[in-house]
Amino acid sequence: MVLRVDVVAAALEAAYGEVPPARVIALTPQGRQLDQALVEELAAEPGIAVLSSRFEGFDARIVDHLCSDAISIGPYVLSGGELPAMVVIDAVARRLPGAIREESAAVESFSAALEGGLEYPHYTRPAEFRGWRVPDILLSGNHALIESWRRERSRERTPS
Repeated sequence: MVLRVDVVAAALEAAYGEVPPARVIALTPQGRQLDQALVEELAAEPGIAVLSSRFEGFDARIVDHLCSDAISIGPYVLSGGELPAMVVIDAVARRLPGAIREESAAVESFSAALEGGLEYPHYTRPAEFRGWRVPDILLSGNHALIESWRRERSRERTPS
């Protein structure tokens, strides 16, 4: 099954009139791989349209003439674009103002605060469970040492 160019053109015109969003995205394994930089780029746009298909994908004229971007969520094949659409929408929406508390996103995987690296491990109560202990440094109350420990764990988790 291939999504028809005339059907997609009509859908875009019905939804947006003569002026579609600046970014009309086709979700396809041949696209640019989604990463945090692309998410940030898309979140800065005033609006985006996400096109997904099923099975064989799009008539090539859709991607070539109706889309500004082709995006892939990874090097694998799915039966349809519904899940990739949800991934793109969730990743972009959480970066929009007011979606989450700004401080929640300041230090997380791929953030500038972690130099683009992966986030450090998190722990909660109880301090010991089945003999598995929260690292003592995290219970020390020494915020400078805790921050140093977190940065080091982030660097260890991040592939080079």
